[in-house]
Amino acid sequence: MILEQITHLKGKKKAFAWLIDPDKYENESIIAQIELAIESGVDYIFVGGSLIHNHVDDLIGKVKSFSAIPVILFPGSILQLSSKADAILLLSLISGRNPEYLIGNHVIAAPFLRKSGLEIIPTGYMLVDGGQQTSVSYMSNTMPIPSDKPDIALATAMAGEMLGLKVIYMDAGSGAKNPVPLKMISLIASEVMVPVLVGGGIRTPSEVRSVYESGADLVIVGNAAESNHGLLKEMIRERDRFNI
Repeated sequence: MILEQITHLKGKKKAFAWLIDPDKYENESIIAQIELAIESGVDYIFVGGSLIHNHVDDLIGKVKSFSAIPVILFPGSILQLSSKADAILLLSLISGRNPEYLIGNHVIAAPFLRKSGLEIIPTGYMLVDGGQQTSVSYMSNTMPIPSDKPDIALATAMAGEMLGLKVIYMDAGSGAKNPVPLKMISLIASEVMVPVLVGGGIRTPSEVRSVYESGADLVIVGNAAESNHGLLKEMIRERDRFNI
């Protein structure tokens, strides 16, 4: 079970996920990307984005045909569901107040998810201000948590944990100018018992290291590694330093 694997990371090991956006999916290059993910030792491949597209099945099928790396859906909408993945982060956008992203879309998706065979990972999804409006904040019509309000972020994460959500995912958003503040990560990681996932705006190996040092159990990188494959390997080496 993937959730069990991630839960066992808490305070002990680190993991790394590569986020692939289906909107940027190119059939000619995906095989090379999968080979790189295998060679580099990526733990999980996340698939998802903020826009609407209809080739999630095709992308996941291609990944699964070449790799045994677990594929986890990170859906931006109910149009991004696929039974071909191994699991889904069932995101409840607890940093916002849009009911569609708290429970509305979940109700619509539930019958499909029940029959899909996907492992369901209930996830408290928290958008954090990364210095500019991102696709996810625009599409979800929600305000991110201010980057200088770690107390609000902590209370939000605690509430998510108390509601029974199994992981907390802090995200500055794709293409964010700044990653989630380290002080905020450290505070939440030290106060909640569930695993803490962090993504958005992480561009360098040193930033990966700092996010891990602050208490993140799993780091997610997307844009930064799409065009610089050597960078992906360097980032994953930071994970390995913690797992010796």
